Amino acid sequence: MAAQSEGGGKDDIKTHFVTREGSYKLMSHSEYSKPSRVAFNGQANTPVKVSFVDVNDGTTSPDRLCFNVGRELYVYVYKGVRKAADLSKPIDKRIYKGTLPTCHDFNQHFLNPDSVLLLVGFTAGQVQLIDPIKKEISKLYNEERLIDKTKVTCIKWIPNSPNQFLVSHASGQMYLYNEELPCGQTPPNYQPFKQGEGYAVFTCKTKSTRNPMYRWLIGQGAIHEFAFSPCAKYLAVVSQDGHLRVFQYSTMELLGTMKSFFGGLLCVNWSPDGKYLVTGGEDDLVTVWSFHEKRVVCRGHGHKSWVNMVAFDPYTCIVCDEELTDVIAPEGGLLPVNEGTNHIDSSCGHPHTPHQHPNGAHISTSNHYSSSTLETSTTLNCISYRFGSVGQDTELCLWDLTEDVLKQPYGKSRTSSVGLVPLPRSNSLPHSQNCGANDVSSNAYADGHAYPVMNTKFATLSERKDASDKKEHKRNLSLAARNCEKSCVVKSNHLRPVDSAMKLYGTQACPRLDQVPILEPLVCKKVSHERLTSISFRNECIVTACQEGIVLTWARPGQMREGNE
Repeated sequence: MAAQSEGGGKDDIKTHFVTREGSYKLMSHSEYSKPSRVAFNGQANTPVKVSFVDVNDGTTSPDRLCFNVGRELYVYVYKGVRKAADLSKPIDKRIYKGTLPTCHDFNQHFLNPDSVLLLVGFTAGQVQLIDPIKKEISKLYNEERLIDKTKVTCIKWIPNSPNQFLVSHASGQMYLYNEELPCGQTPPNYQPFKQGEGYAVFTCKTKSTRNPMYRWLIGQGAIHEFAFSPCAKYLAVVSQDGHLRVFQYSTMELLGTMKSFFGGLLCVNWSPDGKYLVTGGEDDLVTVWSFHEKRVVCRGHGHKSWVNMVAFDPYTCIVCDEELTDVIAPEGGLLPVNEGTNHIDSSCGHPHTPHQHPNGAHISTSNHYSSSTLETSTTLNCISYRFGSVGQDTELCLWDLTEDVLKQPYGKSRTSSVGLVPLPRSNSLPHSQNCGANDVSSNAYADGHAYPVMNTKFATLSERKDASDKKEHKRNLSLAARNCEKSCVVKSNHLRPVDSAMKLYGTQACPRLDQVPILEPLVCKKVSHERLTSISFRNECIVTACQEGIVLTWARPGQMREGNE
């Protein structure tokens, strides 16, 4: 009966799932997609991404939703869980020829109800700036592909900036643009500006200021995603070489690194207080890294294939304040503990700083306390985090990161009772059952379980140069890595050799599986027929998107009303 109540049998698509705070339910009337749905043919392999912006127009539906599918880009009024989606009236719809949209980002800080700025990146390397509401603005950057010819993998406005944005490419390069500057009619010439281990920064050498303002070369292989910290001071970057690198953005200093268990890292996200980062990628794991301790805190195993996107849920994080004595649940009910409230300090973990988001808005998971409470509170510390992940396996996972895990010292035995689970051999390529069959072996530890361990045949973690291993290396690398091999050649002329990843194995940057806790997901449900590519947490719901171009809304407990369906 339980299986039926959650949408059918084991392999059926789930329509709701249960957590400690209650039941999340799929709102069928809040489904966004192309107005005329056609069968998914799998030809458009660009990931479907979702972007939100609140235009603050005073209505009950102030949010605007953007998503891409194949050659098309749509912008809708997002009506949340209480009103049905109207797919026949998009605010804007664009169909591109010769190139496909890959990612997009709204400017969150400089907008009004009648105008928003939206950046769009494309497979051929171009970047477009549009206003989907007024439709009066349309600028194109890297139009002639003189700056970079490879796919745009991530694009974001610089926090609090009216006109600067950052763009990463499959070439492993990242560029800073000013939307008011031209790109020039000739390929840019660069001069060195900053260099460190595994990265280098260049400025544009020209008499007049032009785009790009800066060019970053990071790691080996594609840059898959980057993210600014809540305080906007730090920049996290994940690459195909399996490294997470965290920079002080203003000084361009490398502050810390982490290495995946194997394979590339595809996604990254900051905790609401800026103390932790979660990553996911081709090792099928989610990995939590402590920004201040510069170490891996834990790994989570629940996905059966590559993890495409990870995100913290700021609305269910529990934050402790020594002066207060309750924890507020998402529904507003009080959970008795020794100390705590749900206010989130977004000052990147630095005590005694104003508890504000970069745009000046206070973050809170409850309406029980005003912003003045935050301003007078003492240091706030999260004692429980919630984050979510979606992947190639079509499953949505929710994870709880609790204080007992966070406080475990590095290298503690796995015999601890904190949500540990033995890991089977990972099979990251859904259609290649035999791929990487020799990549892992098992090893028995003191607790009597067998866990996969690193093997010298890991392509991304070895430097063996014989012909057979070169063949193995090509077989295990993802398509994205192979596509940008040529572009990586130019990078090798500028960067210092990256230390062998094998040297990191067994360290705090890439611990063995017996050195950190392995988490089980709180929820792991199949919610789509196609691979999942996006997850967003909002006040009243969770929003997911799949490769078919379908955006789903999952209402939080207590947010559903009679007559919704």
